[in-house]
Amino acid sequence: MLYWAAVFLVIALIAAVFGFGGVATTAISIAQMLFFIFIVLFVIAVVVGLFRGRTPRI
Repeated sequence: MLYWAAVFLVIALIAAVFGFGGVATTAISIAQMLFFIFIVLFVIAVVVGLFRGRTPRI
C-alpha cells in the first residue's frame, strides 16, 4: 500500500511540474488518504500482534 502512495506522490509531482493544478491536487489527496490508511492498518497490526504474543500464565 505504501508503494501506491509513493506512485501517487510521483504522479502529483509530475503534474505540478507541468502545471496541471487539478490533477496534482487530486493525486496528492489520494496519496494522503492512502498514507493515513496505511498508518491505521499498521497501528492495528501492532496492537493485535502485542495481544496475540502474550500467553496466559497460571
